[in-house]
Order: sequence, then C-alpha cells, then structure tokens
Amino acid sequence: MIIQDKVAIVTGATSGIGLETARLLHAQGAHLALVARSRDKLEELVKKLPESFIVVADLSKEGEARDIVKQACNHFGRVEIVVNNAGCGYDGLVENLNTDKVRQIFELNFIAPLAIMQETIPLMRKQGEGSIVNISSGTSLLNIPNISAYSSIKSALTRLSLTAREELESSNIVVSVVYPYVTDTNFGNNVLSGPRQKEIPDKDDVLPPPDKPEYIASKIIEVIETGEPEIFAHEWMKDIK
Repeated sequence: MIIQDKVAIVTGATSGIGLETARLLHAQGAHLALVARSRDKLEELVKKLPESFIVVADLSKEGEARDIVKQACNHFGRVEIVVNNAGCGYDGLVENLNTDKVRQIFELNFIAPLAIMQETIPLMRKQGEGSIVNISSGTSLLNIPNISAYSSIKSALTRLSLTAREELESSNIVVSVVYPYVTDTNFGNNVLSGPRQKEIPDKDDVLPPPDKPEYIASKIIEVIETGEPEIFAHEWMKDIK
C-alpha cells in the first residue's frame, strides 16, 4: 500500500514504537488518528505532527476500543491503515498468576485489537482496500519463564491476525503481524508483576542489545508497504518460530 494521503490509526501513539510509527507515517504523508490514554501527551504530540486527530481512550475497555474507529471515521471520512500497537505485559510464574491481571492484559492485548478490527473491516471492505498491522512479540516464539501470560496472549493475537488475513484476502484487506525483539522503550515500566523465577542466564549465547523503537517502526512501515504476512525484527528470529 502507498502510505501518502491514507488515514492511519495508531494506538499507543505517545511513546516507544507507537510514537516512532506515527512519526514515520506522518513523514510519508499519512493523516493520523493518534490514540493513547493521556490527553496531555497527545496534545503535545500533535504539535509535532500537525493536523493529526487525537483520541483519548482506555483500550482495556472494549467500548472505548470500538469508539476510536468511529471517531476517526467521523473526522476523516475513512480509515485505510490500522496499527494495533498498544499493549501491556505481566510477569509471573504460571502457578502464581492472578487471573484478574491476566484478564486485564487480555482485554488490552487481544480484545482491543479484535474490537478495532471488527469496527474497521466493514469500512475497509466498502473502500476496497485496507492494511491492519498487529504488533505481536518475539516472546510469543519462545517458552520463557515468567512471561507465560503475555507471550501466550501475543501468540493468540498472531493466530487471530493470520486467520483474518486468509478470510479477508478477497476483500483486498491485508492483515500483517510484526514481531519486535527486545526494544528500548518504557514498556517495562508498565509491566504488571507477580512472583518471578530468578532469571536463568544463558550459558552459551549473549543476546543482542535492544532495538531502538524507530527501527521497529521502520519494520511496521515496511509491512504496510509490502503487505507481507509477517515481519520479524531480525532474520534469526524466523529460525525459532
């Protein structure tokens, strides 16, 4: 898809990967609907990305997730691109997971993207095109102690996305998944916590340093433009899928 003049919704737009994605989309001439919980941060951001439309929403509430699409469409008259980026982690051993916290991150990391897709798909079908990008996680490819809830929900989002891709192919709506590696953002500051197993250092491998959020944002732009089903932050990640 050519990004210029397209209307794009970006969730989690005020920091990290979402912020850098918004900047790149704006630089390529997209019209942006920027979604986050903080009005103050959105109002500061729109000064740097003029003519963008801001939507204050708590995406852990399904009604608010659905409403962002309605607001964006009412403002711009159309929506061609959706980047479902907003998310939250939860660290803890399986035996100790708090089911209320699991539901909380499930609502944000899975139900919100699903609800946004359901609201967007009819619009895109009517328009004759669309690109939906769901941000998964490299952790969904691995069995890592302490992050079972987060990684399993991201795995579910991947399956939802790739199944929707098959269902929507005839409508010219492209659904894609991006798998970030560890990224240098403030994501870790917002992770919900429970009792953890001590970290087990890898005896053989030293992991690469975290990626910059602008690098992952460039991968999101790439998948919008190419329409690939999946893009990994690094080629080596394909080998562990």
